[in-house]
Amino acid sequence: MAGILSVSRTNLAQRRKKLRRQRQIKIIQAIWRTVAVTGFASALFWVAIQPMWVLKDSEQVVIKSGDQVLTQEDISSLLELSYPQSLWRIEPSHIAEALKKEPTIAEANVSRRLFPPGLMIEIQERVPVAIAVRAEDINQIRKVNTVNNCIKANSSKKSLNINPCLQNLSGANQQGELGLLDVHGIWMPITRYMSINPQAKLPQLIVIGSPAQYKIFWTQLYEAINQSSLKVTEIDFQDPTNLILKTELGTVHLGVASNKLPEKIRVLMQMRHLPTQVNSSNIDYIDIKNPADPLVQVNQKKPILDIKKSKN
Repeated sequence: MAGILSVSRTNLAQRRKKLRRQRQIKIIQAIWRTVAVTGFASALFWVAIQPMWVLKDSEQVVIKSGDQVLTQEDISSLLELSYPQSLWRIEPSHIAEALKKEPTIAEANVSRRLFPPGLMIEIQERVPVAIAVRAEDINQIRKVNTVNNCIKANSSKKSLNINPCLQNLSGANQQGELGLLDVHGIWMPITRYMSINPQAKLPQLIVIGSPAQYKIFWTQLYEAINQSSLKVTEIDFQDPTNLILKTELGTVHLGVASNKLPEKIRVLMQMRHLPTQVNSSNIDYIDIKNPADPLVQVNQKKPILDIKKSKN
């Protein structure tokens, strides 16, 4: 029995010694890990605060829109950054949100560039589908083709300067300026869009009236027109009781803007045969206020032509 007790005590002593050694090793390893992490973090901090990681001017910022790289002038106008500034103090998400507040920008992605230090920004611009004009500025729309021709004439030059072209689009009464609309009815200044996209061709569709009048119906109406093969050159929202279109078939009265707009456009599409029945020069306007009973008002005091009866 004494021998067994002696062996057990020896084993216990050896186990305690082994456990103490293991604890000491773990403590040393923990200390080394702490020292290594602290040293690595200190090294990173030291590198980060070096003068090379400083944004000194806008030339260290690159903004791309598709394959196009924006000029330094455009970058300065889009970004409100103070220089010099530590690259690590800049919040890319804040810059992206600020850029998306620009009416011409739909999306923005901002990232830091380490070698060489700078900012890489990719933007997705809104695509204009119509020119928005107020009733008092209706004469301004006549200048659109002038501007397009001016830009086209200068596009072959190595250094394209569109400022003289854009002067033709300034507001006539200082209350505002011509604007552009995208498919969602977002309004953007035409001069702002053209300064960033100097070689872009302006849309030919014209919308007359206040954006507040038609914004709720714009997307629905534009999609209905775009999905049809009907050519529409002008949409007039001036009269809230009667939406007027200028189309290849002539002037069209749609009545009050409502959820029936797509249905009215479909009815208009079914009237493509109208020029074979009535001389277009004799048509005053097409009335589709009631899509179930479309009418054609002819001029020279002629009676209204009932489309349904004319088909029979």
